[in-house]
Amino acid sequence: MTQATVLLIPGLLCDQTVWRPLMATLNGAAEIADLSTQDDLTQMAKDCLAAYPGPLRVAGHSMGARVAMEMARLCPKRVTRLVLLDTGIHPLRDGEVAKRAEIVRFAHEHGMAALAARWLPGMVHTPNQQNTALMQSLTDMVLRMDPDLHARQINALVTRPDASAYLAEISCPVLLVVGEQDQWSPVSQHRDMLQLLPDAQLEVIQQAGHFAPIEQPEKVARLTADFLTRDDNNKG
Repeated sequence: MTQATVLLIPGLLCDQTVWRPLMATLNGAAEIADLSTQDDLTQMAKDCLAAYPGPLRVAGHSMGARVAMEMARLCPKRVTRLVLLDTGIHPLRDGEVAKRAEIVRFAHEHGMAALAARWLPGMVHTPNQQNTALMQSLTDMVLRMDPDLHARQINALVTRPDASAYLAEISCPVLLVVGEQDQWSPVSQHRDMLQLLPDAQLEVIQQAGHFAPIEQPEKVARLTADFLTRDDNNKG
């Protein structure tokens, strides 16, 4: 049987930075998806499936987890394990399109440094905002992006499919991971997902917000690596 590729999918304005602790735990035995050119979430999923043929074990963070779920919908026989971190399945909320359009304009008018200063603090558990190295790493990551990429990814989010409509059909083993203090994708959303998924488990990470994979890197990397590398005969 062909060995599965481990694919890690970053979220909005994110890159390999979010996955460095996990990559180290996996000894580099994983691929990192590129979502920098598309403006549609389903197209992101299709491009990932085309770029990495064969069976896949997929971890996605935030927007990347929505892409991962869409991959499982499109090709359920190829996606054999899923880790969904700090994400959600809700459709558009009232006012969301206008709020996201405003932040797209803000990035174009004020630049990525201003966007990072505005956006990042709310994504991180308050005490962790005092971690200078962590916040600088996240800021540097955002500064590697540009306003047009930001606009494309925001468009993908506001035109996203309603994952709640198909989540119950995802039959592969799923690990849900969320920071206990994630204000953007709260624990309650992950509990809702847990109720819908046929074969899932939930891990709540203490002292972490939306960037749990690097706010609590050792714990999240260990949990995720153990799950992604587990023998499929052991479904737990």
